[in-house]
Amino acid sequence: MEGATKRIPLLWALIPVIILVALLAADVALFGEDSSYGSNQIAMLLAAFVAGAIGMVHGVTWSTMMDRIKAMVASTTEAMLILLLIGALSGTWLIAGIIPAFIHYGLQVLEPGIFLFAACVICAVLSLATGSSWGTVGTVGVALMGIGHALGLSEGWVAGAIISGAYFGDKMSPLSDTTNIAPAVAGTDLFTHIRYMLYTTVPSILVALVVFLVAGFGGGAASGAGEVDLGSGFAAAVQGAFNLHIGLFIAPVAVIVLIARKVAAAPALFIGVLLGAVTALVFQPELVWQLGQAGGAATRWGAAYRAVFQAMSVDTAVVTGNALADDLLNSGGMAGMLNTVWLILCAMVFGAVMEATGMLRRITESLLQGVSSTFGLISRTAGTCLAFNVLASDQYLAIVVPGNMYKTAFEEHGLAPENLSRTLEDTGTVTSVLIPWNTCGVAQSGILGISTFAYLPYCVFNWISPITTLTVAALGWNIRRLPQVKEGEAA
Repeated sequence: MEGATKRIPLLWALIPVIILVALLAADVALFGEDSSYGSNQIAMLLAAFVAGAIGMVHGVTWSTMMDRIKAMVASTTEAMLILLLIGALSGTWLIAGIIPAFIHYGLQVLEPGIFLFAACVICAVLSLATGSSWGTVGTVGVALMGIGHALGLSEGWVAGAIISGAYFGDKMSPLSDTTNIAPAVAGTDLFTHIRYMLYTTVPSILVALVVFLVAGFGGGAASGAGEVDLGSGFAAAVQGAFNLHIGLFIAPVAVIVLIARKVAAAPALFIGVLLGAVTALVFQPELVWQLGQAGGAATRWGAAYRAVFQAMSVDTAVVTGNALADDLLNSGGMAGMLNTVWLILCAMVFGAVMEATGMLRRITESLLQGVSSTFGLISRTAGTCLAFNVLASDQYLAIVVPGNMYKTAFEEHGLAPENLSRTLEDTGTVTSVLIPWNTCGVAQSGILGISTFAYLPYCVFNWISPITTLTVAALGWNIRRLPQVKEGEAA
């Protein structure tokens, strides 16, 4: 018989979660930042195996779990394609001189004191215009990481500023998929949802910007690695390797315009990859020739083909003789993203088995018990969103499932649907990137080249947003009610 024949007790449902958390903690303790390069994947598969075994004991068939695994993995196909394209894009943009140009000019206008603040604002504006946090982090975010490193700033602080800005813009943009999903699930319209989010989102980003300013000017974001040479040596190294001019920014501007015009992320990024290759051939012909010739190509066309395809697919490095420049001017191409894809696949297997066996629903049902106040309902919703980000490893599930679960409860409490949609975004969307095995956490970690645990404390906007939501609910400020319910009637 398909599906569970017996209701799984809560304690049994928690066992795979406890095992996963214990294994992941052991991975961090023993492997450190390398834990996401294999050990975390094994931990998730082991926890999925335990969940599957418990499910079978309670009547869930292997075919039922396998069907759910297939569906969950299929749902991440576009995300994995985007990750591979971002890897290819970073490679072609490197040999084209686009990323080096961003770093070179960025160092001329961005001082260490204002860098974190400026990085957050830049990413917020770009993400707001495009509706894509992934696109923002994968393009401008990568360049900003290089600039921050050159300025001697902590990678954690720089990544935190980038992610904070990117997720603020994504959350508030009418072009964002999550910003459209949340009101659709809750039962309100898009712009009512966006306007209502202003009451929690604006205070959260203001707090984040203040923190980034203080950290920048106070020196708290310094890496502690000593004085970084940003003098003539670095500038000469970059200018000696690349032809730097305004034409190099055609490709990034084109990608931004495409995404802003609602072209899907994958085709837009693919066009960006091709434009990067063309830019390299047109503006950096000698560099392309040298890279291709070093790989064994004998003719100009052969060298061009080899250099461009190698930049898209595997490791590429531009050697200048300057230690800082050489540290920044390298890319892993698509191959650099394969570990991230591996981690996403394993996370989806665990989430799918937990869902197919009914354990996810059993855990979240327990969160519904005893709700008797507005604050209680909103806090349970926030907790459920976070739980789904942790257990199901996917931000879309962390919005859609809790939204459907709590929609009727919000109506029964006389609360307008925008209360629900705001809570879903304030917790489900922004906390996904803080979970190391969530698709968003895995993706941004892979793109920026830094572990989730390393940037987590510095993503100020992302962890202050749920706190702001709960504070507003506790104070009863700006809690809209349904027209037929008078103020104070509902609990």
